[in-house]
Amino acid sequence: MTPVCDLCDAFPEQVQVLEPVLKSYGGEAAFSGQVETIRTHEDNSRVREAVSEPGSGRVLVVDGGGSVKRSLLGGDLAGKAAANGWAGVIVNGAVRDVAELEAEALGVLALALIPMKTEKRDLGVRGVPVTLAGAVVRRGDWIYADRDGVIVSAEPLHLQI
Repeated sequence: MTPVCDLCDAFPEQVQVLEPVLKSYGGEAAFSGQVETIRTHEDNSRVREAVSEPGSGRVLVVDGGGSVKRSLLGGDLAGKAAANGWAGVIVNGAVRDVAELEAEALGVLALALIPMKTEKRDLGVRGVPVTLAGAVVRRGDWIYADRDGVIVSAEPLHLQI
């Protein structure tokens, strides 16, 4: 994957840079892919549905409204995501089971850790624009993440080397 810094240098007008508020908890520090979105509040029912489907190298962006009272992703769902071909999961909220998250071949970014699981109330919506670290992210956008940061683009970014 092309480093995020190089993509910012090459495409400064095409990228949104996310505010540096997300921490890495997954087994992959660098990941990228086309975006699928979910908006929910303290209920990971839609997250479970999404990671149970083929990911095809996509990145799931979950807008939990910044709540860190309940985890929206844990070890079991991260395992499903990795097994089903998701490149990463980014959560505007909290995750749990950090040792299990680190063991998966999956990028995981979130605001914080919390040991409390969610209540399953079958809430949340998929495919809607979400707000993440100061940027609006839409289904079909492209996310690029590494240790230097996270960027979003409406189009895939490729550098000729």
